[in-house]
Amino acid sequence: MMNRTEIKAAAVGLGGFLALYFLPVENLRLQNALLEAVYLAHWYAREHVLLCLVPAFLIAGAIGTFVSQGAVLRYLGRDAPRLVAYGVASVSGGLLAVCSCTVLPLFAGIYRMGAGLGPAAAFLYAGPAINVLAIILTARILGPEMGIARAVGAVGFSLVIGVCMHLLFRKEEEARAAAAMALPPPEARAVGWDVALVAALVGILVFANWGAPQEAEGIWAAVYGGKWVLAGSFLLALAALAARLARCAPGELREWLAASWGFAKQILPLLLGGVLVAGLLLGRVGHEGLIPSAWVEAALGGNGVGANLFAAVAGALMYFATLTEVPIVQGLIGAGMGKGPALALLLAGPALSLPNMLVIGSILGVRKTAAFVALVVAMAAASGMVYGTFFN
Repeated sequence: MMNRTEIKAAAVGLGGFLALYFLPVENLRLQNALLEAVYLAHWYAREHVLLCLVPAFLIAGAIGTFVSQGAVLRYLGRDAPRLVAYGVASVSGGLLAVCSCTVLPLFAGIYRMGAGLGPAAAFLYAGPAINVLAIILTARILGPEMGIARAVGAVGFSLVIGVCMHLLFRKEEEARAAAAMALPPPEARAVGWDVALVAALVGILVFANWGAPQEAEGIWAAVYGGKWVLAGSFLLALAALAARLARCAPGELREWLAASWGFAKQILPLLLGGVLVAGLLLGRVGHEGLIPSAWVEAALGGNGVGANLFAAVAGALMYFATLTEVPIVQGLIGAGMGKGPALALLLAGPALSLPNMLVIGSILGVRKTAAFVALVVAMAAASGMVYGTFFN
């Protein structure tokens, strides 16, 4: 007699066999979509894993190893002053200016260290959404009113989403906070070297991924021109700090690397799997997957409820590298996209993606992830409706 586990395994095996047996491999669109999935995963591996995810995993591991749980609870915990908790979460997330996938190890690190769900969710949204350079680029290319609307919407979203997540799961958060309080207090330690190490990692993450500005002059262009010098300086500092740690506390060095590897094992397979699925369905920028781009463009015209909701959902599923969402939206506006759906896509797209959702689900569970995604999509669509009513 087969048990439940064996029945599930047999069903999965049978489903996989039937999918391969009836797969229409002669279909040109399917062939192209499969290639797009591989191309997108190839691009992601080359452009994001080494410079984005590796520093992010190391930062997350450093948070778990060197940052005391008391410090996290003091500024981001359930009992922290609301203004402090949400202010720190939104500002720190915005300063990093990372994409929707790179923010995930950092979010996992602070959440596991005891950050409240509300501030952690605010950080999760703010990291990719509150990007100063992207907002400036939006204002330059799509108009100042669009840039202002994106800035106001992104900051407001991070706070409202955080508060809503806290209220929706208040009882679970109280139980989680009580379990954290029952743990023995961490030992006091000097934090100067720990802060310097985390700062070096953040410097590498920020400057190695600094995007090219639209104009060739100004402070942003100057930083972009010297990005590798700045990133290299932080890398040298990190090497010196890691060498000191190896001499003075080799056990902590091993613990840090083990924690970082733990985040990588949990997150990276889900991210790469999500990137493959996103490439299969939507393709890369300028290339089609299984879903024809004409369908997307036709659904985004006007400023109705359907167009704004579709833009928010499409943005939530697509993967946008940092700063790429602006030229994509510019092209869609040229193809007939309304300004309301354009803002909805700008507010939902950078903060969410299909790979991002898979990883959030592994950290928060299905219910909390569904609530977070629904809040982002609903608020993006509503903001697009309001904006489109006045500026379309």
